[in-house]
Amino acid sequence: MNTITAQKKSPQTTTDFLPLQGTDYVEFYVGNAKQAAHYYMSAFGFQALGYSGPETGDKEKVSYAVRQHKLTFVLTTPLRSNNEIADHIYKHGDGVKFLALRVDDATAAWEETTKRGGKSYLEPKRLQDKDGEVVLSGIHTYGDTVHLFVERKAYSGAFMPGFRAWSNPHFVPKDTGLLYVDHCVGNVGWNQMNPWVKFYEEVMGFRNILSFDDNDISTEYSALMSKVMSNGNGYVKFPINEPAEGKKKSQVEEYLEFYDGEGVQHVALATNDIVATVRELKSRGVEFLQVPTTYYDDLLDRVGAIDEDLEPLKELGILVDRDNEGYLLQLFSKPVEDRPTLFFEIIQRKGAKSFGKGNFKALFEAIEREQAERGNL
Repeated sequence: MNTITAQKKSPQTTTDFLPLQGTDYVEFYVGNAKQAAHYYMSAFGFQALGYSGPETGDKEKVSYAVRQHKLTFVLTTPLRSNNEIADHIYKHGDGVKFLALRVDDATAAWEETTKRGGKSYLEPKRLQDKDGEVVLSGIHTYGDTVHLFVERKAYSGAFMPGFRAWSNPHFVPKDTGLLYVDHCVGNVGWNQMNPWVKFYEEVMGFRNILSFDDNDISTEYSALMSKVMSNGNGYVKFPINEPAEGKKKSQVEEYLEFYDGEGVQHVALATNDIVATVRELKSRGVEFLQVPTTYYDDLLDRVGAIDEDLEPLKELGILVDRDNEGYLLQLFSKPVEDRPTLFFEIIQRKGAKSFGKGNFKALFEAIEREQAERGNL
């Protein structure tokens, strides 16, 4: 197997030329936005937030914005064929198009990133309505994914201009305790991880804070490599995966095949009570990967004392890992699309800033069992 040595962390620059305030929203291109919005509300506990479509002046597409605490998803579908959105869905299936990042100055963000080599997707654009203004700009990243920069300090509306407040008084689901985006993971092609690491370092001023090679992330059959990129204040983290040589097809290869290119593999959603969140999500039909119960036989010997009772973790399949600063609890959903592509991670951090290295083998064996059932291992 190929191995890759961890890159030396680049020094923190004295001035952050791209100060980010966190993830503003994640936008998905989907085949049916109305049904997708209902799914995320009923299954994940999001609340209705905003609507954009023909009634608001957009004759080309429909978008529903849903929110839970600081977590906002936008579901967008085209009204006709032969356009960028329709082509994206035909090629990739439902998937993430925009990772929108909150900034204080969207114009400066676009200028700083494009002069450093970023490919422009959207020049600074000012949107206005009676509630104020939002400035948007954007650059391309891996595959067909785009980073939007969102400046909304002068806006007091529900979501942004072009949307009207949207609600359904007969359907107000209880939230599930999901708080914000912890990180988003991208899958890229063979030998493309390091070029994208360089992109995030040079274009966006990120640092490589963790590296995993195929000795860290491997099973009997498959392997992958990963590097975690973080912005200066740590509010935005983008791990980047690429395949590694193995006896059989890795999860990244399966994703690249069925997504037909590079893209967002999963979005990690933070909670302060993972037991309550996962229990509620399961009761609503969200399916999760399951590791063998033997995982829990020596769990406390491996990770030390934890605050949680072991039995609920075992019952729900929640995994635990520890680093030098604390521990984390995590669980991965099965793919939420018909294609084996996008899934979600539920994560609770109890001090830990890592990504569950101690769980990689158990998790990836669980993923391989699902791949085998699909005939894709």
